[in-house]
Amino acid sequence: MPQAGDAAPDFQLQDQDGNTVTLSQFAGKHVVLYFYPKDDTPGCTTEACGFRDEHSALEGAGAVVLGVSADSTASHRKFATKFSLPFPLLADTEHQVCDAYGVWGEKSLYGRKFLGITRATFLIGPDGKVKQAWPKVKVAGHVAEVLAALGVAGSSALDVSASAQESVVSAEEAPVSETPVTPPAVVTKFEPVKRKAAPKKAAPVDEMAAPVDAAPVTKPAPAKKAVSAKKGAAKKAVPAKKAASAKKGAAKKAVPAKKAASAKKGAAKKAASAKKAASAKKGAAKKAAPAKKPAAKKSALTKKGASAKKGAAKKAAPAKKGAAKKKR
Repeated sequence: MPQAGDAAPDFQLQDQDGNTVTLSQFAGKHVVLYFYPKDDTPGCTTEACGFRDEHSALEGAGAVVLGVSADSTASHRKFATKFSLPFPLLADTEHQVCDAYGVWGEKSLYGRKFLGITRATFLIGPDGKVKQAWPKVKVAGHVAEVLAALGVAGSSALDVSASAQESVVSAEEAPVSETPVTPPAVVTKFEPVKRKAAPKKAAPVDEMAAPVDAAPVTKPAPAKKAVSAKKGAAKKAVPAKKAASAKKGAAKKAVPAKKAASAKKGAAKKAASAKKAASAKKGAAKKAAPAKKPAAKKSALTKKGASAKKGAAKKAAPAKKGAAKKKR
């Protein structure tokens, strides 16, 4: 980091409007070159607005204000437009100028380590040398310090107390993602605080007055016990209801089983009766078979007798014919 008396490193960066800005173009003037961590964060916004409010005094002292951070030109343009910043904000996205001035490096916050920009300001004289350096800037009263170094008294009312500074700066020291916060407004008027009316004092008690008999207060304990007893009975009744419903469900399930068993028994009885009928038919068939055989035999014998009679008739026919011839 350059110290007082060192030559300020030259640079070439773009501002929020896309214009190229170099340190050498401001030769012969004082340059207030301040580095800040991030656009639109609490401490950086307070610092930028401080330089904005004292910009006329700084210009009157022949000084130019240049802000530098690693944000893009689009981010710078949004930040400058939002807070009406009248000076250039340079986009050092590659950290080259931050490295040259020794403000880019490892930081630590709440036990976390990360790389970022250390808030620092360099007052560069008309000869291009560092006139004064503030390596670790505290936002509270910093603009007044720069004006004092230029021999000018500040007139801005926008400032932050030391206690507020600690809470404001901590948020922007985080690595990247953070919600932009509008800087606190300047309080110009103080409204009187309305005090609450004092409570009325109770009237003094006459200790000599006769005590008043208070009606006995019924204790609600028995009622609470009765309620708890009812709750306990209700809780006990719940398992009984569940058991009864379970029994009913089991009974319902048993009814189809009984019906199925009775149906099976009926089917078995029908099958047994069918078997008996079949066996009876077989017995009758067997008894009928021997009766049919003698009848068949008789019919065969009758057929044989008939054929014998036919043969005898045939034999008798020639005999009859011979007898007839003899009679003739």
